[in-house]
This record gives sequence, C-alpha cells and structure tokens, in this order.
Amino acid sequence: MTTVLLIRHAVNEWVKTGKLAGWTPGVHLNEEGQAQAAALGERLAAFPLKAIYSSPLERTMETAEAIAAHHPDLALQQLEGIGEMRLGAWQGEKIATLAKRKMWHMVQFTPTRAHFPEGETMRGVQARAVDAVEALVKRHPHEMIAIVSHADVIKMILAHYLGLHLDLFQRISISPASLSVLELGFGRPVVVQINDTSHNPPRSSRNGTE
Repeated sequence: MTTVLLIRHAVNEWVKTGKLAGWTPGVHLNEEGQAQAAALGERLAAFPLKAIYSSPLERTMETAEAIAAHHPDLALQQLEGIGEMRLGAWQGEKIATLAKRKMWHMVQFTPTRAHFPEGETMRGVQARAVDAVEALVKRHPHEMIAIVSHADVIKMILAHYLGLHLDLFQRISISPASLSVLELGFGRPVVVQINDTSHNPPRSSRNGTE
C-alpha cells in the first residue's frame, strides 16, 4: 500500500486579478500563502515521507519547498504530469469575459466534452494526472509520498479514485494548502481524507481557483 498525500499550493495574489493563471510564469505565494505553506510544512515534519513531487510552477514549488525544509534528506522533484491544466488561448484571460463563451459552460457542466482552445482537453488532464500518480505508486511501493499540485488537477485525481464521473468533479472542494490522502495498493483504492485545512492559519476565505 502506497500512501499518497495530495497537496494544493498555498494562496497567491493572482486570484484577485480575475484571470486564469494556468502556466503563467511568476505567480508566487503571497504573505498569507507563505504562512500557510510554513504551517503545512510543520504539520508534515514528522510524516515518514520518502519523496516529494511538485508541479513545476512557482506557487507549487514554493509550497513544496516549505515541506522539503523539514525533510532535508529528500530532493524535491518536479513532475509535469501533475502540473496545471494547459489552457492554451485562455491563459491570462479574464474569467468574466470567458464566462460569456459557450465553451465556458461546457467546462463547468460537461467537462468531459471540454477542450481549451490551443490547450488540453479536460479528459486528457485527468488521464495524464492519474497516469502520473500510478507511475509514482509503482516507484514507491509501501511508502508515503507527497504530491503538490493544483485545485482542479487534485479534484480530477480524487474523482477518478472515488469512481466519480468527471462531469461531477467540481462537487469536490480543494482549498489552498489543503491535504488530501489516498491509499493505493493491489486492492481497492481508498480515499482516506479530502481537503483537510486544519493546519492553516485563520483567513477570511479559503476559496480561489488558481
């Protein structure tokens, strides 16, 4: 049995822009996010982690670095398979503008049919993220690993192991710096925990999509 910790990156200022970040470079944790990441790192300090993987983007790497600081014997490893959705022409666009397009409603309500212009399909995102998790499970049998990723990617991974249709994946809530836990072996997958934020410092809102 491999224990997989699925961790969303902490808070950044991009959400306040009202735009989709995607793979936009230079999106860093803000002061609140740094505090969240530090608290998360302290919580996981005593966990018997054998590896730490992160999406290559700055906000995930900075969150993962706060965890790795308590595990100096582990090298932080980047993994594109758990990276953010590639939004193509939608990257950096205002959500208010995109919400007027027919494809936006497909993204929200029938994501199995959604294809970001010049980017990925949402089916494809789920498949490559789950494939990445399965590859890591084979690499780390009977170990505990941490994966730092993004809200929708984590929702898609959890939906897969819950047996939840992708069109319903947005019913899962994944907050900044949250911890979700999977146990994967040769038997049925077990979703142990979803969206635990008990370690986070108090804040006015735990929502956000970037």
